[in-house]
Amino acid sequence: MTPRSLLLSPTHSAAIAACARTSFPRECCGLLEGIAHDDGWRLTAVHESRNIAEQPEQHFLIDPQMHIDLLRRLRGTERTVIGCFHSHPRGRAEPSSTDLLSAAEQDFLWLIAAGEGETFDLRAYLFSAANFQSVPIIQDR
Repeated sequence: MTPRSLLLSPTHSAAIAACARTSFPRECCGLLEGIAHDDGWRLTAVHESRNIAEQPEQHFLIDPQMHIDLLRRLRGTERTVIGCFHSHPRGRAEPSSTDLLSAAEQDFLWLIAAGEGETFDLRAYLFSAANFQSVPIIQDR
């Protein structure tokens, strides 16, 4: 059985990396709009959010009003909020213990951009059954 994968365009990858660069050394964050399929997900838009965490250098918190507004805008379409993204400045592109404690929504993708300067490693994970599972990223044209 082939693992489910995330189809991600260079434009979306660049948008997340740019968000991580401009927010550095704070964590950036936002929501991922896309379409879920049996074999995975196709990202259709990246929505940057203010990081409203009390300590944005160590944590992220997506503005809940932005999340509500996006859900309303997508109502009645084939697109939905498939996940979130955030950065780990000077960290690794893998879920932290804080991420695991913060994760709540089942079958929700997490994209993590890690690094500093111009280079950020981007990895995807699916939160399900109280754990994160790595999700392969396939670069779309």
